[in-house]
Amino acid sequence: MASVPSLASTLQQQLADALTAALPDAGAADPLLRRSDRADFQANGILALAKKLKGNPRELAAQVTAALPAGELIKDIEVSGPGFLNITLTDRAIVETLAARAADGDGRLGVPLKDDAGTTVIDYAQPNVAKEMHVGHLRSAVIGDAVVKILEFTGENVVRRHHIGDWGTQFGMLIQYLIEHPGALRHEGGASDGEAAMSTLNRVYKESRVLFDSDEEFKARSRDRVVALQAGDPETLELWHRFVDESKIYFHSVFDKLDMVIADPDIVGESGYNDMLEETCRILEETGVAVRSEGALCVFFDDVKGPDGNKVPLIVKKTNGGYGYAATDLSAIRNRVQDLKADTLLYVVDARQSLHFKMVFETARRAGWLNEDVKAVQLAFGTVLGKDGKPFKTREGETVRLEDLLDEAVTRATAVVRDKADKVGLSEEEIVENGRYVGIGAVKYADLSTSAVRDYKFDLDQMVALHGDTSVYLQYAYARIQSILRKAGDAVPAAHPELELAPAERALGLHLDQFGEVLAEVGAGYEPHKLAAYLYQLASHLTTFYDQCQVLSPDNAPEVVENRLFLVELTARTLHQGMALLGIRTPERL
Repeated sequence: MASVPSLASTLQQQLADALTAALPDAGAADPLLRRSDRADFQANGILALAKKLKGNPRELAAQVTAALPAGELIKDIEVSGPGFLNITLTDRAIVETLAARAADGDGRLGVPLKDDAGTTVIDYAQPNVAKEMHVGHLRSAVIGDAVVKILEFTGENVVRRHHIGDWGTQFGMLIQYLIEHPGALRHEGGASDGEAAMSTLNRVYKESRVLFDSDEEFKARSRDRVVALQAGDPETLELWHRFVDESKIYFHSVFDKLDMVIADPDIVGESGYNDMLEETCRILEETGVAVRSEGALCVFFDDVKGPDGNKVPLIVKKTNGGYGYAATDLSAIRNRVQDLKADTLLYVVDARQSLHFKMVFETARRAGWLNEDVKAVQLAFGTVLGKDGKPFKTREGETVRLEDLLDEAVTRATAVVRDKADKVGLSEEEIVENGRYVGIGAVKYADLSTSAVRDYKFDLDQMVALHGDTSVYLQYAYARIQSILRKAGDAVPAAHPELELAPAERALGLHLDQFGEVLAEVGAGYEPHKLAAYLYQLASHLTTFYDQCQVLSPDNAPEVVENRLFLVELTARTLHQGMALLGIRTPERL
């Protein structure tokens, strides 16, 4: 692929070279370049150098300016204040750089692959077997899917892992109930769709729970069945696989509504590490990382204490011989580091589990599974709130089913699309399809445009609004460009570096050029909200451009029309690629 250096990186290099040439005693110095509202860029690094060299900053700035090469990049430099450089680029440099991005045959818009690509295992979208997914599962799935796409686009090798809850006491109860009620999993009418599968599992779970709580003999048989499950009894495993498979049908139906692809090989639940648990405990005990305390195998930390002041341990193996979540999580780390060769482990998990993962990661470090070459990061996320600012619930106070939430979003969005359909000439099929894309996109964007660690309010009316910071605003901007391109007739997008750019054209072009730098920052910090912010600003620049620069006006010279078509087409491609990385579709007509 042909990576294209950004205008900022090219300017940064020229300034760094000029600093070295003009001020050799300063050594390697950072120009501290940033975007500015006084010019295109401002370099503030000379002030710090003046203090180091005991010189006049304005005089040093003049020396650096004189050392800059003559060329087609810089149009004007003004020295202001204590040696600040206000730099304006040439219109030619802007258009030529954008033309190089547009010409990238790999469709990457000139965005380079990072030099230090490694292997990241990302743990996200973790539903539980035999339980319906609810609004609490939304953020892990949406944030995780976006981070996967962004990391892969930057060149990282990404391994997906969906750590589903599929092991433990409740499964002994369920299996025993199925053995004693062999027809319980049969769907009414033989249906096998996702909702029917989960409806059946819910019914079986409730029936088995009632029996478990009321019949001591059944409870004892259920506990024995857990032992049989852990021991690999064939009959027990066959039934366990059956309702795991039933749950997967449901999982796939929900993820399909979310417009996400979840592959079966990536689903490695708690059961996937069962054979490793005893060895993990043995290693921890033999190395002294874990110790016996009141019959349990525990890891203690100086900075984790309870209300009574006593240390609160991470329990790896319980007094009764059962394994805690920590044993599974630590075994997963061993597998991901030793077998999958990961150098980064990324967990997209609720912020309320931060203490657990802090202790798990520290335990893994003490055991040597995490070190300077292998890091583990929790991408903690906040809570989805209702309009009242409280955790999102139904009117009856129940947790909101994820499918119900997504269906409502699509219904609201379809109504918005239908209201505008006559103006665009959409068919019924297009209305339905776009309604889905707009509704699911609205839900995803509301989540992704908020910093992950923050809570956010779920307000569908605001999410599907055509104006403001919403995905619909971005989708509409993309569709509007497609409409212009369809109306262009014989005129084709073509860059004309010889033209003088209007202010709105320059602002749009400079923002387009930042796409690769934004993606690098987003990938490095696992911050998809910064990509969402960039795309919203891009659409806002586009709106200003429309207001100030007519594209297809008969008063424009042909080369002006072509250049403006070139700018809007590159904007559309950037919006399309950016939204795709967030997992959001961009309809051609809206």
